[in-house]
Amino acid sequence: MSQQQEQIRTAGLAIVKRLAPEIDPAKIIPDKPLRTQIDLDSMDWLNFLVSLHERFGITIPEADYARLVSFNDVLDYLVVRC
Repeated sequence: MSQQQEQIRTAGLAIVKRLAPEIDPAKIIPDKPLRTQIDLDSMDWLNFLVSLHERFGITIPEADYARLVSFNDVLDYLVVRC
């Protein structure tokens, strides 16, 4: 994993922890649907995506939301755009 990927991963997990403090980020399975693993409703998911936008300055168009299912999907999406 590159340094950039690791920074994005760490920031993403910190956002997850802030939104779902009861979740142990180490237990997230990167290639499984993230919302179901940490039980995020649609508003929490939107807050997650907005937090990523704020942290990285990357606009995530609503049309791309459906592509962002697993933590790896989010990581790959951000790496390409950072």
